Amino acid sequence: MNWREYITVDPEIAHGQACVKGTRVLVSIVLDNLAAGLSAKEILKSYPSLSEESIRAAIAYGAELAKERTIPMPA
Repeated sequence: MNWREYITVDPEIAHGQACVKGTRVLVSIVLDNLAAGLSAKEILKSYPSLSEESIRAAIAYGAELAKERTIPMPA
């Protein structure tokens, strides 16, 4: 999966936040929905401009970011 084919960051769209190409659907919205337990099918119903591939790309994008940065966790 090459998430770069599906995800874009453009200062003119969605205030420069990562979103699915050709839409204004933020990657964070897709990931939040998945984290809340929604299935890909449910997300596609709410956001018909997405595809299963773009949902997987959002996951891959999030995984890539997690490799680059750590978040301190309280003890």
